[in-house]
Amino acid sequence: MIDLTPKQRKFLEKNAQPLNVSVQIGGAGVTDEQIKHISRLLGEHELIKVKFNEFKDEKIELSKTIADSTDSTLVRLIGNVAILYRAAEEEKDRQFEKGLKKA
Repeated sequence: MIDLTPKQRKFLEKNAQPLNVSVQIGGAGVTDEQIKHISRLLGEHELIKVKFNEFKDEKIELSKTIADSTDSTLVRLIGNVAILYRAAEEEKDRQFEKGLKKA
């Protein structure tokens, strides 16, 4: 997990805007399988959206739990959608690194 400056958060939010929701949290809540799936998606895409269809009252805590469990950063929670970021392991695969350094 990394600490983001307000400018870096804004940069990632802008890049997340056109993305579709990758994972939806429903009646089963946040399961181990979903955590594994989210971690896999972060490894592939770096930046994803998670939508809370259920547990909307607990979305802040659940978003932080997901971020901690996947070693990612909660960029922002907008409405019922959490934006998560984790840099790719391979430096050559990092899409947002240059933009984050400039921000």
